[in-house]
Order: sequence, then structure tokens, then C-alpha cells
Amino acid sequence: MNVTFKSILESDLDSILAIENESHIHPWPRGVFRDCLRVSYVCDMLVDSQSGEGSAAETIIVYGIMSVAAGEAHIFNVCVSADFRRQGFGEKMLSHLLAVAKNKNAEAAFLEVRPSNLTAISLYEKLGFEIVGRRKDYYPAPSGREDAVIMTMKLDC
Repeated sequence: MNVTFKSILESDLDSILAIENESHIHPWPRGVFRDCLRVSYVCDMLVDSQSGEGSAAETIIVYGIMSVAAGEAHIFNVCVSADFRRQGFGEKMLSHLLAVAKNKNAEAAFLEVRPSNLTAISLYEKLGFEIVGRRKDYYPAPSGREDAVIMTMKLDC
């Protein structure tokens, strides 16, 4: 495996949307990704570059979307392709995003997560995030709405 972090380009959106759609009941639409690219959010992906006979192919493993402004990083979306889950790639992407945030002088990072997503909460806590609140009825859910758990961590710049 030859993995590399790269910036997401508009030409990657079909592949990104395929991962998003396979992963979420209420996936982000193309326009949201396009807007994130347009406003210069951090839109990065980890790809596996494989060389075949005369051609190179890249497989997107995980992507992450984050804004950094006014000393704060807000992680909006981290999604691992189904074929690569439970192999540490989500942690690699989060560590990458946090390093980018520190490099951009962010003092704290924030994110929201579904309280039902215990795997993600466990990972965030492992990386140093703490639960600081809840947003009522934040996410669409199959039977109405689901709250969001708000998590944050201080970044050592």
C-alpha cells in the first residue's frame, strides 16, 4: 500500500460522493462538498496509489473536511471507505487534520457527532477530545431527529 494525503479536487467528487452515500443515511449532497472547496476549507483525502501496467490508479481511503478561522478548527466530516474501516485510517485522517489546524494556529478543535456513533466517540476521546455539550435535534434520523454531542480539544501550537 502506498498512501498519501492529497487535497480533494472537484474531479474527485464522484468518488467522494460514492463513499459518502454508502456511509450515511443522510449524506452530504455534491453542492455542500463543492461549497467547501469554493470557500477554501481544508478538504483532504488519504489515497492509496497503485501502479498498474502503464497506468496509475488511486483509491480514496478516507476524506476529511475542516474549517480553520479565528483560532478554531471545526471538523465537519471524516468518512472512511467501507473497504478500509477498522484499520486506523480514520485516526490517521483526524491526526492529519489536527496537525493542519495547529499549523494554521488554531488553539482548539471542535466537532459534532451522533451520540449513537460510539465508535467515533471512542476514537475522538482517544485523541484527546472531550464532550462539552449537546445540540438538540441536530441530525436527521430515520425516526425524526437525533441530537449531536459537541466535543472539543485544546491544541498545543
